[in-house]
Order: sequence, then structure tokens, then C-alpha cells
Amino acid sequence: MDQSNQSYSRGVQDKTLLAMTIGQAFDRTVARYPDGEALVVRHQQQRYTWQQLAETVDLHARAFLALGMQAGDRLGIWAPNCAEWCISQIASAKLGVILVNINPAYRSSELEYVLKQSGCQWLVCAGSFKTSDYHAMLQELKPELRGMISLDPNPPTGFLPWSELAALGANVPLDRLHNRQASLHLDQAVNIQYTSGTTGFPKGATLSHHNILNNGYMVGESLGLTAQDRLVIPVPLYHCFGMVMGNLGCITRGTTMIYPNDSFDPLLSLTAVAEERATGLYGVPTMFIAMLDHPRLREFDLSTLRTGIMAGATCPIEVMRRVISEMHMSEVQIAYGMTETSPVSLQTGADDDLERRVTTVGRTQPQLENKIIDADGNTVPRGEIGELCTRGYSVMLGYWNNPDATREAIDDAGWMHTGDLASMDAQGYVCIAGRNKDMIIRGGENVYPRELEEFFFTHPAVADVQVIGIPDERYGEAIVAWVKFHPGHVANALELQTWCKGRLAHFKTPKHFKIVEAFPMTVTGKVQKFRMREISIEELRTESQ
Repeated sequence: MDQSNQSYSRGVQDKTLLAMTIGQAFDRTVARYPDGEALVVRHQQQRYTWQQLAETVDLHARAFLALGMQAGDRLGIWAPNCAEWCISQIASAKLGVILVNINPAYRSSELEYVLKQSGCQWLVCAGSFKTSDYHAMLQELKPELRGMISLDPNPPTGFLPWSELAALGANVPLDRLHNRQASLHLDQAVNIQYTSGTTGFPKGATLSHHNILNNGYMVGESLGLTAQDRLVIPVPLYHCFGMVMGNLGCITRGTTMIYPNDSFDPLLSLTAVAEERATGLYGVPTMFIAMLDHPRLREFDLSTLRTGIMAGATCPIEVMRRVISEMHMSEVQIAYGMTETSPVSLQTGADDDLERRVTTVGRTQPQLENKIIDADGNTVPRGEIGELCTRGYSVMLGYWNNPDATREAIDDAGWMHTGDLASMDAQGYVCIAGRNKDMIIRGGENVYPRELEEFFFTHPAVADVQVIGIPDERYGEAIVAWVKFHPGHVANALELQTWCKGRLAHFKTPKHFKIVEAFPMTVTGKVQKFRMREISIEELRTESQ
């Protein structure tokens, strides 16, 4: 086979990786930009220069030492976005303590599983969030922890208030922190992130300083982030998007981190961009759609925006056009990846045309490799669909305490098998066709939900759409489209089906349409297609009875 025609691509090699720990990278930025603004947490009315953030981080790192935290200990963090999240992230990294990110939406059984599976010894937690009473859940669980630190100023018995850490830290000599930090190396584990599997228990992707520091650095490189940039981060910190592409991307470049709220709110995100004169904004497509469709959008001056990242799903072309024209994000980029690859392995560039930014997820990131393979492991010709695999500095150390799952995911040659179906064009741009498990097989025909979703986005009334397959006695699977309309627009299922005629192959036309106000979502803003399947199957079963 002609080697040049194979679906294999290697990112540029002239961008040098950072050979340091997260603590060293942070200290380097503090030394370079001591008076620059580092962190703005609007809902807490807190602002830090790099020097102020460093003093706070070091004081809390010393407090963690006073509590007896050892290198390799696991510190869970169960809280929405806040200043203490960022402080805990950097302070734990300086001590070689492994931060375990816990989804703020978790309930008792999920929390118990993650604490036990990771062997957490310590926990930083909010008092409550939305409908969850964290204190009550922990008091009921009575997890075997050495200590629980609460962000609530007046927590119940058994919790150490965060406000008392400063006094604890003041009694620990700075030399102890410096000695611990000097003993660490870049390939040590620093973070465990649980992947939300649709079946079975979540798996803890174990990531090193080298993994996530360099991924944040390379994402920032593509965006052209500098110490003059100001980035609004409305995505959750417990996820790679927030803590790696957001926090570490900014920390490696001296860029200001701005948290508009404890969780995503379209109005507060728009307000933060305007009032903080932000140059960058992160989000998943559903977040950008919510901001664009907000009735007060026109009130905000967004003219300082230049760049940002849309990730989590391929961006609909109409949404991308509006982000560029109405939000002034002329250099907005698409990024693709997964927690197991720290996360980004593919990214578009600032100068890629609109077509590339909406039909692809870009090209291979610097110092990484990607290939697309068939079921036998052979690299497929360019243009053909197969499974996407990634290799390089970003691939996780493995799943925490789960060697079997690690062997299934990472092969002997070091390739991470993503489970995503993709194709690569002649220039190395990759298109994601969907998850292996999301592909619909209707009457022997392969149907890729992403293609149908792109098609429905061209309908003037459609604001967002998600396509799934459900069991069907006659064809094996039937296609269901969940549709959300723009404000003031309506259409019924018959109108949508009629609209498909002549525009779409008959076997691709959805059999069922479900009109909704919202989709089932994870806290990170990702659509839960498995929940949509369950709901659709149950509703259609009820209708047929």
C-alpha cells in the first residue's frame, strides 16, 4: 500500500515539550509576571495577581503538609468551580499529592465508589451544590478518610473548615515545601479523572505532570495565548477542559483565568466576557448555542474576544458562523480528545477556514501521532472510516488500579484506542463520524448520527439536534431525532419528515422525532445519548400499548 495514502499523521516536532512539573511551571510564570492578573473568580468577588496566587497556593500547600499529606496520597476534590479548586489543584501538584476530580453531580453511590476505588485519604468538598447536600451525604457514608476539608465556613462536626488552613500552613517552614517540591519528577501521577462510562463503573484515568502540563501548554500554543490574554472558563474544572485546557493552559502562558460562576450560566458568561474585556472563551457547542440564543446577547460588548475553543462535539456550521460574526471570535478553534489523552489530540488552527472548523476536528497536535484502523488493526486508506488511535506524550499512565482495562485501551505499541469512528483527508484533517457504539445500522446500511445532525442544522427552525438509534424489529434499528427549536420557531414531526424528502436518502430519514426544550446532559455539557435511548425506548413502548 502507498504509505502516503495511509490514515496516519504525525504532529509537528519543532514545538518543544516542557520538561518540568506543574509546580515548576507555575513558579516560572509567577517569576515572569508577578503583578499580572492570574485569577478572577467573579461569583466569589476574588482577584489574585500571580504573586498573590503563589502566596496563597504555598500557604495552603504548607497546610496540607501540616495535615500529613504524603507524595502519592490521593486528595479528592468535590466542588463546583471556585478559587479553592484552583488553589487545591496547584498546591497538591507541588506536593506530589494526586488530585482526584469528583463530579459535582455525583450522588452517594457514585461518590462512595470513586473514593474507595482511588483510595482517597483526603477530601476537599463544598457544603452543598444545587440540590446536593454534600455534608449530609458524607456523614451518611462515613468514608474511611484521614480528613475532610469543607469550603463551608461553618461545617458540621468532623469537617475542617478551609478557613483554618491558613493558620495551619503558617506554622510549617517554607523549606519543607521546597524540599518536597524538589523531590518530584515530571512523570509522576498528579491527577485521576473518572471517565463517565455508559455501562459499568467509571474508570480512573491516571495522568502525570508531563501529560496534562504539556497538553495545556500546546493548546495554548495553538490559540496564541500570552500574558495579555484573558480567558473566560465557564466549563467545569473537574473535567479536563477546565483544569487542563483552562487552568494549565493559562498557567503555562501567564494568561488570566476568569471563572464567571460556580457552574455554567449563559448570562453570567456573557457578562464576564464584557466586563472583564476577555480575549478568549471556552465552551461546548450547547453552551455557545445558549449564549447566542440569550435574549440579552445584544446588550454585551464582546468586541475584545479573539479566540477560544469549542469542544465536546463537532460544531454545527450555523453556530460557528454566529460565534465568529456575533461574538467576534474570528480565531475560534475546535479541539478533540478524551480524558485518557490529557485531553486534546487534534485541533484546528487559527487560520483554518470555516469549512475546516465545522467539518473536521483539525490535525494532529505537536509531538503526537494519530492513525485510523480497521477491525484487524490495519491502517485504512485516507478517506475511509475506522477507529481513531492516538500515541505520544498525552496518553495516560493507565486506569487507576485497573490493569485489565488499561490493556484493553492501550496496545503494546502505546496506541490509545479511542472507540471513536473517524476518517482522515489528504491534508491530515480528521472528521469524527461518531462513537463506535453510536453508529446506527438500519437494514444493513451504516448511518452516522453526526451526518444527520449536520443536515438538520440547516433547517431554519432547528437550534440543536441529537440523533440516536433504537431497536427495531423490521430494520434492526430505527432512527430517532431529538430536536430543539430556536426561540419563536416551531415545526412538527410530519413537517420535518417532509422536509427530509428529496434532501436525504430514505434510509437516513428518522422514523421518530421528539421535540424537546433540553437534552439530558452531563455536568460538562455533554449530551447523554444513552439516556435519550432509554427515554425513547420507554416512551415508544408506552405508546404502543
